Amino acid sequence: MKDLFYAGLGGMLILKEKVEAEVKKLEEKGKLSREDGEKFIKELQDKGKEGEVEFKKQIKDALKEVIKELGLATKADLEKFKLDKN
Repeated sequence: MKDLFYAGLGGMLILKEKVEAEVKKLEEKGKLSREDGEKFIKELQDKGKEGEVEFKKQIKDALKEVIKELGLATKADLEKFKLDKN
């Protein structure tokens, strides 16, 4: 799971660099103003952050489901056990 996360992160960084390079080329050719290029990059970053939040939620939900299916004790279960034992 950790390797998959890092691979995805690496892929996103490479994509970010490529997009920034292409935007810079368009700016240099005069096909895109610097302001529009910066706005485009900012919009992509904002969408990326939204995607990150959703991705983390999906991972968290999937982990909860796996924990439940495997019958593993959660932190809340352990706290309850600790209180019941005393």
